Amino acid sequence: MSDNDIVITSAARTAVGSFGGSLSSLTAPQLGSEVIKKVLEKSEIKPEQVDTVYMGQILAAGVGQNPARQAAIHAGIPVEKTATTINQLCGSGLAAVAFGYNSIKCGDAKIVVAGGQESMSNAPHFINLRNGVKLGDTKLQDSMIVDGLWDVYNQYHMGMTAENVAQKFQITRKDQDSFAAASQRKAVDAIKAKKFKDEIVPVTVKVKKQDVVFDKDEYPKDGTTIEKLETLKPAFKKDGTVTAGNASGLNDGAAAVTLMSGKTAHELGVEPLAKIVSWAVCGVDPSIMGTGPIPASR
Repeated sequence: MSDNDIVITSAARTAVGSFGGSLSSLTAPQLGSEVIKKVLEKSEIKPEQVDTVYMGQILAAGVGQNPARQAAIHAGIPVEKTATTINQLCGSGLAAVAFGYNSIKCGDAKIVVAGGQESMSNAPHFINLRNGVKLGDTKLQDSMIVDGLWDVYNQYHMGMTAENVAQKFQITRKDQDSFAAASQRKAVDAIKAKKFKDEIVPVTVKVKKQDVVFDKDEYPKDGTTIEKLETLKPAFKKDGTVTAGNASGLNDGAAAVTLMSGKTAHELGVEPLAKIVSWAVCGVDPSIMGTGPIPASR
């Protein structure tokens, strides 16, 4: 590992909370602050040594100005330091790491914290009443769907883009259910074996006025089988293949990494976990947005 390499010296995440579940009382910046504090602790870095913070967040309606900066300040990073919130939808957290890499490579920063934070449970509903309603009814909208789960070009739900991908690549309902069941089983097995113990930041939440430590992913469902998944109805179109059981979930959580050059890590006596070799990002037709990793990996 050379002095010019950009390295990851620590990484941490919250446990993943289900929609409306254990983390629903906390905002995305509050979740982000927990992981920022933990990665600094792991790298033995003082908050004042951080030059800037990049955090990905999609659902920012009603959260307040610059959620990344909120997370940084809540984590004890001095107000003189900067923070930037990045929205590249599903790739927001990864884009934050890429921004951090570039900041160090260009000489704009020596130490960067980067990651992502999201609270789907706290995404508000809204009505546009800025200019009043002259006549008739108006509509209450879900910001989670409008800002995060709706294809604005084709005017349909993200679930329909999954249906398009399934049709284009001939991915059957059985294929999807089989993959989902295997994914659930692997997650449950890993949780039982405490494979995630070292990466999860315990978060204290209020449950019926009592402090409870949340440190285990609650979205994985023990006992999920292909047979059970087969009983679910398509969620997005009548003859579709995407269901509530094989689609992506709605969750709350945050994750972060500490970035610096190999030279800085050596000077501080910090042992790197990994170095960043390369990354790529490509745009695709929004109707098949899930295929983005294909051209990116090529």
